[in-house]
Amino acid sequence: MTRQKIAEVLGLVAQGRLSPEDAMERLAKLPVEELGYAQVDHLRPLVQGQPEVVFAQGKQPDQVVGICRSLVEASGSFLVTRADEAVQAALKEAFPKASVNPVGRTVYLEPDPPLPPTGRGTILVVTAGTSDLPVAEEAAVSAQALGNRVERLNDVGVAGIHRVLRNAGELRTASVIIVVAGMDGALASVVGGMVKVPVIAVPTSVGYGASFGGLSALLAMLNSCASGVTVVNIDNGFGAAAAASRINHLC
Repeated sequence: MTRQKIAEVLGLVAQGRLSPEDAMERLAKLPVEELGYAQVDHLRPLVQGQPEVVFAQGKQPDQVVGICRSLVEASGSFLVTRADEAVQAALKEAFPKASVNPVGRTVYLEPDPPLPPTGRGTILVVTAGTSDLPVAEEAAVSAQALGNRVERLNDVGVAGIHRVLRNAGELRTASVIIVVAGMDGALASVVGGMVKVPVIAVPTSVGYGASFGGLSALLAMLNSCASGVTVVNIDNGFGAAAAASRINHLC
């Protein structure tokens, strides 16, 4: 449950439009709602400033729908990551207004009415190649759902380094940059050497055999000589978005 929702309940009590008993009933699900197969954390927005996000991988479609129903009742919104086709279909049937991103494997139900971005600047998601788009789209949708303005810059890897150089202006106007790259992971160092803002590098599992499922890109990014580059786990677009959002919301 968000601060806004709790304030609305308390405001109704103060106005005499809601009894204390009814208010207690509405707030009874704080901090955790027990569903048997999941404990939905409604306190997280108050503690961390970000709502609980549903990681769908390994969950049954009906379980994901049940968790999302709980989140919608409490906050009016949800974000699901790593949603396969079965989960996407189940969520779309249960929540027709939800937006499905099949490339990023995300499902997002926006609050009604939509909330304006609260981050102070723009998060720019940069991909080295088209094969990195699934991870990049997860990052972009997640960052937007977390209250940020998001822009994308795709397919500007170091195999044609002029592609990223010609977009230097766009890089330098962002508040936080997420760089998504597989293979040698070199794009994160290139971008890190061009800007003064935080750069969050996401290694992907894209590449041939000796890339070791993204380990090569991960090690290259961890050993970047460009200052200000930090690294999240392989293919972890959501983790990068969560970190970027926190940076973007600092006063």
